[in-house]
Amino acid sequence: MVVRSYNDELQYLEKLSENSWRIKKGFQPNMNVEGIFYVNKQLEKLMFDELRNACRPGAVGGFLPGMKQIANVAALPGIVGRSVGLPDVHSGYGFAIGNMAAFDYDDPLSVVSPGGVGFDINCGVRLLRTNLFAKDVIPVKEELAQSLFDHIPVGVGSKGIIPMTAKDLEEALEMGMDWSLREGYIWAEDKEHCEEYGRMLQADPSKVSSRAKKRGLPQLGTLGAGNHYAEIQVVSEIYDVWAARKMGIEEKGQVCVMIHSGSRGFGHQVATDALLAMEKAMKRDNIETNDRQLACARIKSQEGQDYLKAMAAAANFAWVNRSSMTFLSRQAFSKQFNMSPDDLDMHVIYDVSHNIAKIEQHIVDGKQKTLLVHRKGSTRAFPPHHPLIPVDYQLTGQPVLIGGTMGTCSYVLTGTEQGMQETFGSTCHGAGRALSRAKSRRNLDFKDVLSKLQQQGISIRVASPKLVMEEAPESYKNVTDVVDTCHAAGISKKCIQLKPIAVIKG
Repeated sequence: MVVRSYNDELQYLEKLSENSWRIKKGFQPNMNVEGIFYVNKQLEKLMFDELRNACRPGAVGGFLPGMKQIANVAALPGIVGRSVGLPDVHSGYGFAIGNMAAFDYDDPLSVVSPGGVGFDINCGVRLLRTNLFAKDVIPVKEELAQSLFDHIPVGVGSKGIIPMTAKDLEEALEMGMDWSLREGYIWAEDKEHCEEYGRMLQADPSKVSSRAKKRGLPQLGTLGAGNHYAEIQVVSEIYDVWAARKMGIEEKGQVCVMIHSGSRGFGHQVATDALLAMEKAMKRDNIETNDRQLACARIKSQEGQDYLKAMAAAANFAWVNRSSMTFLSRQAFSKQFNMSPDDLDMHVIYDVSHNIAKIEQHIVDGKQKTLLVHRKGSTRAFPPHHPLIPVDYQLTGQPVLIGGTMGTCSYVLTGTEQGMQETFGSTCHGAGRALSRAKSRRNLDFKDVLSKLQQQGISIRVASPKLVMEEAPESYKNVTDVVDTCHAAGISKKCIQLKPIAVIKG
């Protein structure tokens, strides 16, 4: 393959607006559609620096730069519209993280790629509101942080305290949050405020390997490590008062709880198993990709359908996981304030997926089409009046939960009609890494990171202090830049900003 200079690469890139760039066909081989990525000035510099570094003579190691990965996805069979890079986009396995792409479900050549979902299937965020305010919580935030840390199992090898047998797991994989409801871990209305109502109906536990089930069984109801967290947050800004009120957020200072976790080792194993099966399917069906990490299979093939059924089971696992931690969070607050969770108004505002592939209806070239939409490090952001969002949010658009990095603010956005047209109803998912985990460990000292959080008045409980370096704010893009870019580009709309006062991490 011919290696082009940085200046040669630039001829394939065109600035469309203040906040978007086009990746023309030819940037990578065999592109079926163009690419687009959304940035502001600061994020644009990061993207182009990454490309420039990859073009240096003798550049080695790591994933391809985000732009190249967006373009490689544009070369996959059956893709429609454009391969989209959101403002938090950064290099990942196969697809960039922060990359979404839609495939024509009815085209026999269209593919599904586990690299377009990621290893942590249905990693996502849930936000609970309370009727408490900063003045109620700050005096006891150390005790409350400890109570949350004691209630929620955290860390790499953590084991859940929700009783689970092998039979329970099978049922949870099939039923998702309906299992949690039956077992008494959630309130009936929690489901109403969850993407897919907390259950993907095509889930089939028989398509999941025994190894995945073995890994998942002890981990249900655990936070895990890495960028996963439970945070006690305070509403710091309200940009859209009317939409915020629809979510039960009345004024600044109100206290919320954000839970960020996924399908743990279970989802990782489902992805690993599928990649191995798809490598064989690609040889059989003569599917070629620009990057072997983009292993895929025809959507309608046995391997494609098996993966979608197993992925749905992993998505259900993640929803049960976040539901279990919702139950534990409600218990921790209830114990601390000696009030029932109901009296504390601990209702779910919404629960979104950041890593998932879903069959959806979209308008393409003026016609309604059935698409398989891959969102990896990307959030569904449907507009007002969309039939798949709850009645409560029909006039506001879907709430979109954007988790910040440790110690920085998080956001709630709402979906827009423009986003539906430009990005298949998708927006960013978080800050997006600026430094690799290895570089973060080399450049930062965990004591400095913890000390800085304490100086900001943030209580922190961590199972593994050294993992904190990988998740320090310096390792990430600025989440406000990312959110402001989505807002300016019109693909989602700012509603609420939240700041942490206590962080629980693995």
